[in-house]
Amino acid sequence: MKSVVDILNDRISAAMVRVTGRQDCAAIVRSATDPRFGDYQANGVMALAKQIKTNPRKLAEEVVAQLDLSDICEPPEVAGPGFINLRLRPEYVARELLRITSDKDRLGMEKGSEPQTIVVDFSSPNVAKQMHVGHLRSTIIGDCIWRLLEFQGHTVVRQNHIGDWGTQFGMLIRYMYQGAKVSHMHGATTVFSVVDLSDMEEFYREAKRLFDADPQFAEESRRYVVKLQSGDRTALDDWRLICDTSLSECQTIYDRLGVQLTRDDVRGESFYNDKLPTVVADLKKAGLATESNGAVCVFPPGFKTKEGEPLPFIIQKSDGAYLYATTDLAALRYRVNVLQAGRIVYVTDARQIQHFQMLFKVAEMAGWNQRDGKAVGLVHVTFGSVLGEDGRPLKTRSGENVKLKDLLDEAVERARAVVQEKNPDLPPEQKAKIAEAVGVGAVKYADYSNNRTSDYVFSYDKMLAMDGNTAPYMQYAYARVKSIERKAESRGVSIQDDLRDLQNLDLSEPTELDLGKHLVRYAEAIESAAADYRPNYLTSYLYELAQKFSAFYTECPVLDAPPDKRPTRLLLCDLTARTIKHGLSQLLGIQVVEQM
Repeated sequence: MKSVVDILNDRISAAMVRVTGRQDCAAIVRSATDPRFGDYQANGVMALAKQIKTNPRKLAEEVVAQLDLSDICEPPEVAGPGFINLRLRPEYVARELLRITSDKDRLGMEKGSEPQTIVVDFSSPNVAKQMHVGHLRSTIIGDCIWRLLEFQGHTVVRQNHIGDWGTQFGMLIRYMYQGAKVSHMHGATTVFSVVDLSDMEEFYREAKRLFDADPQFAEESRRYVVKLQSGDRTALDDWRLICDTSLSECQTIYDRLGVQLTRDDVRGESFYNDKLPTVVADLKKAGLATESNGAVCVFPPGFKTKEGEPLPFIIQKSDGAYLYATTDLAALRYRVNVLQAGRIVYVTDARQIQHFQMLFKVAEMAGWNQRDGKAVGLVHVTFGSVLGEDGRPLKTRSGENVKLKDLLDEAVERARAVVQEKNPDLPPEQKAKIAEAVGVGAVKYADYSNNRTSDYVFSYDKMLAMDGNTAPYMQYAYARVKSIERKAESRGVSIQDDLRDLQNLDLSEPTELDLGKHLVRYAEAIESAAADYRPNYLTSYLYELAQKFSAFYTECPVLDAPPDKRPTRLLLCDLTARTIKHGLSQLLGIQVVEQM
């Protein structure tokens, strides 16, 4: 079943075609900004009138005359210079609510008619380092995009592109061989005795210092890189242990965040290592790559240096080493040709905009963005930075990036105090479970509720507030509805029995109809969030839903309602709870709780 806005777009566009005979008509239906004038507004008539040089209001009246929306809307109204205002009929809202409530899994939403295979590249933590706040946005925004696209019916392939190859591993392995940092087993394979990631991170910092300061250490580190690249068994075992230690720590964070990434989704730079020479050779063969100051470069048109010179996309350095650009091109080819992607979505911070613009352009020049004569969509989803209260990137007092584990621990600890204040009589285990859900959910929701392209200030106090557009408020709204259900059961009222044979709804109260209209528009919020890769569209919808439910519950008794009104109100309660749970749990990956 299409969303309301899609149905209205189709019908009004068809009426515009009948009136003008043109096939390129677009109704451009949007939610009305002022509910006094209706629920939706069609804005496309004015642009069409300008194209065909006619009076827009007269054209709008002609379109309305050709329009039959009687099964959905009250009679359309022409307003201003050519807007068409639309108001949903209560009967239509009632039918939709009954249809939606009968679908236990998808709330009445069908999967898309044109599914794709879509690769979503997100998270990309650093090997040998703990995940920090800088990894938060890519990880959770990417996970939400995956969830939204999969719910729409696409086959979505998660890819965690990590930096697990290169000189840094040579210098780290070399450093870890010093002193008591390693132990030898059976005189052959070397196994590190220290596998704690925080220790390894310290080793990495010290190894980098030595690499820059000690030529002998640097040379020995390069020898380990050669061993690694040549397939030396001991070097590979050491390398795998470093990667395994890092990825195990990452998995702990993913599981805690409710992010669906697993080890099977990891495609590190090492995976593409043997494909890099072919990338360079093929670009040379196509006449796209040339030597410049000893390096091999592609010069995509439209990119300039500050001096106005052509900007190179370097794919091989003068010493023969490959770069991120080379690996990204190899990954793109793999995703198009092997994973059969119809679209590839990269989720990274906005500082990488130019890199991806150049990557996409080079792929286009080489024809690597094509499969079976069709262009593969290449999308760069950017996001801003997480800032501290001082307006600068969030750091510890010592100036280091805040570890993601520490950030989550602090949020959960603060949430525990909130739970203790709201419900001190709960068993300790239940308090701990609720605190984890609320604390982690607060961090995620605070990020989602901001426009992803903007920076935002990280504030525990704001994100854990029980009012406003926060996770605790939404989780409390869900728990509040569930408490109504528990009260109903304590009075011997079976909600499912009341709803089972319900054939008609009475939406005569304004807040009932207002809540009902919002519930039937859930599909629109999902479509918008998925189309623009913006989770804040979904959080805004859910927050407004909670507010409309609060207004309804204040004005309309539920359990004490007359027998003819109670089933309708129980349905509104039940569907509100299911929608909030679906949005939070299934699409945003945030746990709901039955009690706060």
